[in-house]
Amino acid sequence: MIKTILVIDDEDLFRSGLKKVLELEGYAVVGARDGQQGLMCYREMKPDLILTDIVMPEKEGIETIMEIIADNPNQPVIAMSGGGLTHNADYLEYAKEFGARKILKKPFKFEELFEAIRELS
Repeated sequence: MIKTILVIDDEDLFRSGLKKVLELEGYAVVGARDGQQGLMCYREMKPDLILTDIVMPEKEGIETIMEIIADNPNQPVIAMSGGGLTHNADYLEYAKEFGARKILKKPFKFEELFEAIRELS
C-alpha cells in the first residue's frame, strides 16, 4: 500500500501543485527540486513511491533512478518528462530501461497518475 510519495521535479509550480493534489488524495508527500536533493530525501524517508522528472539541473532523473534502484531494486519509481528542450520522448524509455516501473509524458491527466499509482500499490 502506497502511503508516502517523494516528488522530484525542478519546476516549483508543477512540484507544489502535484504535492497538493496527492495530499488531497491522502498521501504524505515530500518534494525535492532536483535529483541531488531527491536522493537525500529518499535516504531519509524511504518513501513507498518516487515520482521523478528526467530533465533537471544538478542531478538528472536517469542518474537519480539508477542510484535509487542500485540501493533498492524493488523501489517503485514513476518517471515523468515533457522531453525538455528537445521534447524527446526517448528519455522516458531510457528511464524504464534503468528501473522506472511506469512512465508519464507531461502534461498528463491526474487520472493517469492515479492509475499508475494504483497499479504499483
